[in-house]
Amino acid sequence: MSKVKPRKAMVFEDKLENFSPKRKKHGSHVPKATPSTIGDRLNIIILLFLYTLQGVPLGLSAAIPITMQKKHITYKEQAQFSFSTWPFSLKLLWAPIVDSIFWPKFGRRKTWLVPVQYLIGFFLLFLAMNINDWLVFTENPNTTFLTLMFFCLNFLAATQDIAVDGWALTMLRKENVGYASTCNSVGQTIGAFLGYVVFITLESPTFCNKWLRFTESTEGLITLQGFLYFWGYTFMIATTLVAIFKHEKDQSTEHDSLDLNLYQTYKLLGDIMRLPSVKSLSIVLLTAKIGFSAIDVVSSLKIIDKGIPKDDIALIGLLSIPLQIIIPVLITKYTAGPKPMNVYLKSIPYRLLIGIVIASIVYFTPYFIDQDGKVSMFYYIIVLSSFLLHQLTMYSMFVAVMAFFARISDPLFGGTNMTLLNTLTNLGGAWANTAALWMTDFLTYKQCSTNEYNTCSTETEINACQTSDGKCDIVIDGFYLETVLCTIFGIMWYQYFSKIIRNLQSKDLKHWHVDAKKHSKL
Repeated sequence: MSKVKPRKAMVFEDKLENFSPKRKKHGSHVPKATPSTIGDRLNIIILLFLYTLQGVPLGLSAAIPITMQKKHITYKEQAQFSFSTWPFSLKLLWAPIVDSIFWPKFGRRKTWLVPVQYLIGFFLLFLAMNINDWLVFTENPNTTFLTLMFFCLNFLAATQDIAVDGWALTMLRKENVGYASTCNSVGQTIGAFLGYVVFITLESPTFCNKWLRFTESTEGLITLQGFLYFWGYTFMIATTLVAIFKHEKDQSTEHDSLDLNLYQTYKLLGDIMRLPSVKSLSIVLLTAKIGFSAIDVVSSLKIIDKGIPKDDIALIGLLSIPLQIIIPVLITKYTAGPKPMNVYLKSIPYRLLIGIVIASIVYFTPYFIDQDGKVSMFYYIIVLSSFLLHQLTMYSMFVAVMAFFARISDPLFGGTNMTLLNTLTNLGGAWANTAALWMTDFLTYKQCSTNEYNTCSTETEINACQTSDGKCDIVIDGFYLETVLCTIFGIMWYQYFSKIIRNLQSKDLKHWHVDAKKHSKL
């Protein structure tokens, strides 16, 4: 068994080093080498490609709910499927295992990367063989099997992320390690773009007939089954090439971090969680996104319910990609100081306000669709503007909290506590989004048009309403009620936790760090 260095955590620290104050290395005054891609260009391309592959399952996981929504599934079923994205919020639980168990002759990272990517390819091919029966050609999608399959896909993709992040530290020369975070963010964005925007648009007959064809057709340029087959074989071929032709370098000794084994790493995580400051921050992170959850996860599905084509929603996502790249760069100068959470707190009221605007847009959506089903261009301008403002506040909060994590992290432990906090903030978003989807149906009140005592709350009542030639009309839409409740909660949360956050931000670093000597002697 080889000793563990929590490399995943170190990569997070590398990704955020531009957001945090520079730390001086103890006992070292050697100037840093100037980064140069000469000699590392092929490695950068390989990393970019591996991260792109990783982003494809993430993009597909975002595309499937859009496709299912056109089948008029319930929001409880959407909530069930949302569990498939949880592995990326929980990967810290098995990251030390991926870092410590390996076959030295094959390579520390390839030991996990190769079998995991083969499994991703296998799952994509298996999905391709069954997706028509489970989703495409049925009006009752098999949500349980889809959730299970995509949970496995994202679990494997998260494991691949851990392996690739660790490999980046030795694949690139020391002065070029900073490029790893660029490869990660750019590669994942490209992969998610391919799996979501490219699929949704090219699968849409409307989009293809309007923009890409001279002769109209009832089908898109691609199908979900063909798309899955393509990426399944791509994973298989790419993994084989990496396994045969790409070799790992000898692992070099890491600086500024303690050499911890598997037991020590898990004990370190437990000790960090028991720190009073971390306990308080954990409560903040696990509850911070409740106020935004209804807008973040339900609004786009509601817009589709109102009659907006799903490929138009995907195109709005496409237009936001440049913003995702530009915003972190612009905000960095405001979060690089000792109080990055000031930006976080200032963004919250604006994000809550924009949420109300988006909910209003959802409500008035039918008024912008004419009798022929055409949508007013003015509507798209309003939607795009509000969405971009929403993204601005969301990324401002994200960059600010990441900068805060970088500032309070202990470099002696390779950023393990920063990785832990990053996991907590991801989990805070995952559970809030799942709960928001589930609550949408719970808060919605329906009534059968032919029987006022039939509330269409069960399958039996729905069938009875349909049998009597009735229709289940929505009397109270749970989305709007949930938006009001979430906004009220967000305002109360802001009033209560803003003082706590400012207090946590002002604490000395000793309140965030555990005893290094204690862990080095275990």
